[in-house]
Amino acid sequence: MKRVILYISCILLGGAVTASAQGASVAQDPYSGKEGASSVGNKVYTLQDCLMEGLENNYSLKIEKNSQRISDNNATLGNAGFLPTLSASGMYSGSAQDNETKLRDTREIVKENGIFNQTIDAGVNLNWTIFQGFNVMTTYKKLKELQAQGELETRIAVENLVADITAEYYNYIQQSIRLKNLNYAVGLSRERLRIVEQRYRIGNFSGLDYQQAKVDFNSDSSAFMRQQEALQSSAISLNRLLSRADLNVPMAVADTSINVMVSLSSDDLMKSMLENNATLQNAQINSNIAKLNYRISASQTYPYLRMNAGYGYTLNKYNKGTNLQRGSMGADFGLTLGLNIFDGGNLRRERKNARINIENAQLQLSDVEQSVKSDFYDIWQAYQSNLQILSLEKENLVTARLNHEIAMERYMLGDLSGIEMREAQKSLLDAEERLLSASYNTKLCEISLMLISGRVQEYLQ
Repeated sequence: MKRVILYISCILLGGAVTASAQGASVAQDPYSGKEGASSVGNKVYTLQDCLMEGLENNYSLKIEKNSQRISDNNATLGNAGFLPTLSASGMYSGSAQDNETKLRDTREIVKENGIFNQTIDAGVNLNWTIFQGFNVMTTYKKLKELQAQGELETRIAVENLVADITAEYYNYIQQSIRLKNLNYAVGLSRERLRIVEQRYRIGNFSGLDYQQAKVDFNSDSSAFMRQQEALQSSAISLNRLLSRADLNVPMAVADTSINVMVSLSSDDLMKSMLENNATLQNAQINSNIAKLNYRISASQTYPYLRMNAGYGYTLNKYNKGTNLQRGSMGADFGLTLGLNIFDGGNLRRERKNARINIENAQLQLSDVEQSVKSDFYDIWQAYQSNLQILSLEKENLVTARLNHEIAMERYMLGDLSGIEMREAQKSLLDAEERLLSASYNTKLCEISLMLISGRVQEYLQ
């Protein structure tokens, strides 16, 4: 489900980049690819540090790994019925009776009271199905396929977790950059408010200019405080993915920019997807299991041969009669050859249903292949569109900064009104926010491409 959500999010974000007026310029370009360290926390985490910690501690992944252990335990020759069963048993029984016998000749009645007999049995028994229409080997192959499916489910869980942590890691960077931008915006508004206040006191500006500057300053301050909440929420989400005990601890990360891969190849990713996509491989395993189920059902029409053997000791004790006790020890063995001639048509019905399941599994495989190809093309198109948008927004940012510098010079000289200055500032804020959103949206598309092509674990390197 997480895989699907990531795909859909990337596709939806590919059409357009949501613009917001809450961003602001920073002194250094946050998209230059340079790295630094956050000032929050003692340890500085790289993406690889977060991924390794998450893969080691995440609770959902541990549950998936335990499920894989169960499938590993089930894939044995004994569970498939290949090995004989050996059991030991012991039994003790006794009887206490009063007998009354009437003799035919003399009509005499003979009474025997308190007859107490005992029987003790002990032995071992061996049972083995030697042949059952290749059922045993087919069942074993099915168990191995289920084992492979368990390993694949674990791999899917690992890939989804890597994608989720990577996406949230860069979301945390996005929120951190946005917080810095808004902090810078507050600084700009504070400086503007200071200038207006000074000029208002000497009569160069009206009270309306002063009130508007104060409203803008308060608005930027409010946006800054809301962004602090968004940053903390992202930190909590990242800590939850890493399964940390204290979720409300800020994260200190090494990266201060969102670096995007621009050299991805559509042909290479498509080839990798067809070879390594876990969803495709899972559909192929389901097809193999459907074929094995048919063979298991068909094996019931073959003759079966079973062997049984035992070795035991029996002791009988009598307190009446000629014998005081009798003991016997020895082995018994036998072979059973059988054939299911008619069972009311159930076997025939099961084989028909098994054939239908094979057809459905093949159709499902084809449907999954079309689905992942469709997702790939959509994500690739979104990735290409976002790369173009990212390039345009970088150019727009340069222009917006230049316009803001010119506007600030004119404002300081008194040639520009407060409203026009605010518009120049807002234009710069919007350009920063669009660039930030474009960078993160492109990164989400990149993560989705790596996930669908089975290459998402490259982020661990």
